[in-house]
Amino acid sequence: MTTRYRARLQRRLMLAFTGYTLLVSALFALFAMAFVYAVEDQFFETTLDQEAQRQAASRAAGGDWLVPAQPFVRLYRPGQAWPEDLAEARRLEPQAHELAGREGRHYHLRKLKPEGAWLVAEVSGQLVVRPMREQLLTWLGLWGGGLALLALGLGGWLARRTSAPLGRLAQTVAQSQPAQLPTDLPQHYGDDEVGLLAAHLAQLNQRTQDFIAREQAFTRDASHELRTPLAVLGLACEDLQRQATPGQQAALASLSTAIWQLQQTVDLLMALAREEHSPILASPELPLLPRIEQLVLAMAPLLDRQDITLDIDVPATLTRPWPPALTRLLLSNLLANAINHGNGGVVRIEADADQLRLGNASAAPPEALLLEDAAGSQAGLKGEASSGQGLGLSIVRRLAERHGLQLRLSHRAGWTWVGLHARSETDAFTSS
Repeated sequence: MTTRYRARLQRRLMLAFTGYTLLVSALFALFAMAFVYAVEDQFFETTLDQEAQRQAASRAAGGDWLVPAQPFVRLYRPGQAWPEDLAEARRLEPQAHELAGREGRHYHLRKLKPEGAWLVAEVSGQLVVRPMREQLLTWLGLWGGGLALLALGLGGWLARRTSAPLGRLAQTVAQSQPAQLPTDLPQHYGDDEVGLLAAHLAQLNQRTQDFIAREQAFTRDASHELRTPLAVLGLACEDLQRQATPGQQAALASLSTAIWQLQQTVDLLMALAREEHSPILASPELPLLPRIEQLVLAMAPLLDRQDITLDIDVPATLTRPWPPALTRLLLSNLLANAINHGNGGVVRIEADADQLRLGNASAAPPEALLLEDAAGSQAGLKGEASSGQGLGLSIVRRLAERHGLQLRLSHRAGWTWVGLHARSETDAFTSS
């Protein structure tokens, strides 16, 4: 399943710079407005404090209440009626000392103790912040917007300086091929963190190239050095079978079977060692039954020695987009497993539009093998009656997955079935 990647690092850096600047500008604007309002209120509170001291000094000297010094301040004696809007606001907020009246009027209150008189400052004509509030907010907004644009430009410049080398490095690595891994990356980058990453990637690429070269040489040499002696052993075994006594035939038959199984195992391992990846959709549809018949003819001596009867139920018109070599490797190994691990007698081969199945009478495999998409997923897991290493099914599974196929194992009514079917995108995504 191919994932589409998008270049987001540069945009994220720009957004981070811009967002941080906008946050700081908004907080600065909030603090600035709170400051000017606090200064304005403190001016009115100071005026009322001075007037209260003036009235207290007059009363202490035995005099009467004085006319307030500031024209916007009025003195209300105990029991004297207040303005209607102030009285209404006072009833709603009896503990407040700053109240809003009608028609834009604004009041600050101060109670004169102990006589109970009140100083009331109607400050709507002395307000400085309210008339210029929109202008002040506009000014702060313009400065905030300008700083945001400056941060956006700075973030873009820094993002290009920071992410452009990293983006080039990512693009170079993404476009590299296993046969041509770039090993000169440090030459194109500086001595910063991106250069350090490039240097380590170049070292890893060099080690990977060396590893691929060793693996290719090993696969080539192992293929030649294993197939040649196996072919010699096979020919020698055939010669011995023609000259052997009846008592020796059974041992030579077992030896011939072992050699054949080794040949199949070598072919399978060599196929896995190759770096080929051939999706089944890229191959033409070929009839399946003729390929099964060719395999049965090739395995006829083994089937005769094991006294195995094949029950083949495959429609003649059924096709599969499997390469012939893949069909031979998979079916020969699955059929060999069915012969070696079954109870003998009959081996069934069935196929329909969904899957190809091989079945044989046998004891139930371990429960872990019967779980969904578990067949062959764990190397070394095998039945109690098996004398092998439990690797055969795992090898077959890996080869099948290489070509977009999925292996499934089931057991019912004393029969064990192993099936091959095309792996869907959902299966591939789930297993990954």
